[in-house]
Amino acid sequence: MKPFILILFMLLATTISPLQTHADKMPCTISLEPVNKNLKNTKGSALIYNVQLGSPPSFPRTNISILGVHLPNPSSYGQYDSYEGYATIPNEISWRFRMYPTPEEDGPTWAGRIDLITADMRNVKIQIRLSNAKLEKLGPPVLQGKINICK
Repeated sequence: MKPFILILFMLLATTISPLQTHADKMPCTISLEPVNKNLKNTKGSALIYNVQLGSPPSFPRTNISILGVHLPNPSSYGQYDSYEGYATIPNEISWRFRMYPTPEEDGPTWAGRIDLITADMRNVKIQIRLSNAKLEKLGPPVLQGKINICK
């Protein structure tokens, strides 16, 4: 009888709260890995959290902040002059925003953020993509990562 109760308890525990094993509470962070595995030093990270902006503060929105280090010079890929942060919930919505370089030895660190998101952060794909700022043309991803749930 005792083994039966133990098994019943284990089944209830795994079926009552299955999302607890897959959910991250805000803030969430993910690492961004290179699409081209030859870019061994190229890495990035994304921070996702709630913000209340303005005075008086507005309703909570979600911020995505992205940082990329040791990124290749964008022009080495062709007609690109910068990088953009790109986040998408596939088949639902996407956001893109400029990233800015900081002057550092051995190349800049690229960083950017967006504060206007109101969608639930489920199955979000985050990328650092090449960009031609003059033509507003978005290029292919250099770094990417995915987060299943951030709430």
